[in-house]
Amino acid sequence: MIDMIHVHGLEKHYGDLRALRGVSFDVSRGEIVGFLGPNGAGKSTTMKILTGFLIPDGGSCEVAGQQVLPGEPASRRAVGYLPESTPLYRDMRVDRYLDFVAGLHGQERAERKASVGRVIDACRLGRHAGRRIGWLSKGFRQRVGLAQALIGDPDVLILDEPTSGLDPREVVRMRDLILELGQEKTVLLSTHILSEVEATCSRVIVIAGGQLVADATPLEIARSRAAEMTVVLRVPDEDLADFDAKSIGRDFAHVPGVARLVSAVDCGGGTARLVLDVNRAPGSVALSGEPVAELVADTLAKRGWKLSELTWQGDSFEAAFLEITDPEHLDHRARAHREATAKAAQPGDPQGKDETEQNEGETT
Repeated sequence: MIDMIHVHGLEKHYGDLRALRGVSFDVSRGEIVGFLGPNGAGKSTTMKILTGFLIPDGGSCEVAGQQVLPGEPASRRAVGYLPESTPLYRDMRVDRYLDFVAGLHGQERAERKASVGRVIDACRLGRHAGRRIGWLSKGFRQRVGLAQALIGDPDVLILDEPTSGLDPREVVRMRDLILELGQEKTVLLSTHILSEVEATCSRVIVIAGGQLVADATPLEIARSRAAEMTVVLRVPDEDLADFDAKSIGRDFAHVPGVARLVSAVDCGGGTARLVLDVNRAPGSVALSGEPVAELVADTLAKRGWKLSELTWQGDSFEAAFLEITDPEHLDHRARAHREATAKAAQPGDPQGKDETEQNEGETT
């Protein structure tokens, strides 16, 4: 696939604050990607750099094959930007405001008329085209903001909190618009509404503390957490008499990905229920490279027990997001990075030593 957004090693400082710390990611043509993080993570800074409103202190970014530089028209034409606070002239009519924006794009009268008609249709604004923007509801004003982002028919849309402050019905309508636009455009979408991300985005990029902490599908991120596995199994009658949690726990003590046996209950009628504390989540693999669920099933099969049901608890995208953006988690990542750097560096290697010391200085 062609990368429509390419970000490499972005750095940005505001005085002593290091807002971005070497952020890198790619977004391919036709993707709708969620760009998430807590307040102050560096999301808006990254978006402003991608749209040419800020100059990075290090690294580079490209949009639609064009290097993004402030004042560079080629990269500006490739991007449609909806900022969190949309700059609308509320005393202007919708159609005249969009005509004004088209003029800023350098379009001639006939081209402006065609562009305005196209974006009004795309954003379902036809009945409101002749109304003053200030008279519209928040949801329709947001649609006008999206329409202005579409005026130049850009290949890439960067949307910062497009559903902020909307009522539930307008949130659904905006989501449907974004999904429809995503069939033709590449969309980078920032929002705090995690349910919207799960419903809209094929992939999620998460930053926290100015650094990238996750880049995966919402399901993969949800399943990256530790979880509990509940196993319902058939146990031969002769084994029920000796059904012993300690003995079963010893079997699972050596299974990669299983931390411990939480409980083992004889349910009667030849069935039993086990609850396992699993440090690899649904669909993932243990350090051995094998799926955890298969390792559990194999362990039961060695006893002659048949697995009849397996369920997971704790694979919540929201819970995973909160965990990976938690300051303690970031500190753990920083420590792990320092340890890996120190281990990789040869004794007496000044380059490895300098890098380790630099990373220590960056961690707060």
